[in-house]
Amino acid sequence: MRSIYVVTHPEATHHVEGVVGGWHDSPLTPAGRRAAASIARALRAAVPDGAGVELFSSDLQRTRQTAEEVAGLLGVEPVLDRRLREKSYGEAEGRPQEWLDRRFVPPPAAGDRMGHHEGVPGAETRAVFARRVYAAVDEILRRPCAHQVIVTHGFALTFVVAAWIGMPFEALGRVSFRAAPGSITTLREDDFFHNRQVAGLGDTRHLGS
Repeated sequence: MRSIYVVTHPEATHHVEGVVGGWHDSPLTPAGRRAAASIARALRAAVPDGAGVELFSSDLQRTRQTAEEVAGLLGVEPVLDRRLREKSYGEAEGRPQEWLDRRFVPPPAAGDRMGHHEGVPGAETRAVFARRVYAAVDEILRRPCAHQVIVTHGFALTFVVAAWIGMPFEALGRVSFRAAPGSITTLREDDFFHNRQVAGLGDTRHLGS
């Protein structure tokens, strides 16, 4: 059985400040740090003692800090990969959310949703964003380790899960998997049929009340 645990980083300063995240390099808040410790404990309980495990993370502060908590309990070094970053919002990053909201051009209901430009200079298209996440996940999945942890961001999680289930690139224009900050999504592949399942999406029970 192969298991992959996809972690969305917990509360970061951009959440409480009301500014755009993306590549804005916000750190975890004190509450986020406590949640990261809870995530680490949950993953330590999920991975069998003595089992090999690998840890991959976006290189931004908020994901790196989360990964460091996990690394401490699992006894591994995180591999930082900028391809696991959140979508880039270009000039909007670090600005008030309302600044982005005033300029944002939503994608069309039909047509080229993947190549759509959202009206903000420097922002990634959905196509560019998805391709880099897919490339990172493809490399991770080529590795034989039976237990892997991926620490990423809320929007990026959609493409991690889509890559896992083999969703064709042309189908990514509408897909959305929602998971709260600090959640753990569990992906599993059996050793007989080699079917891939989303065993748990956005689990937050480890965070308590």
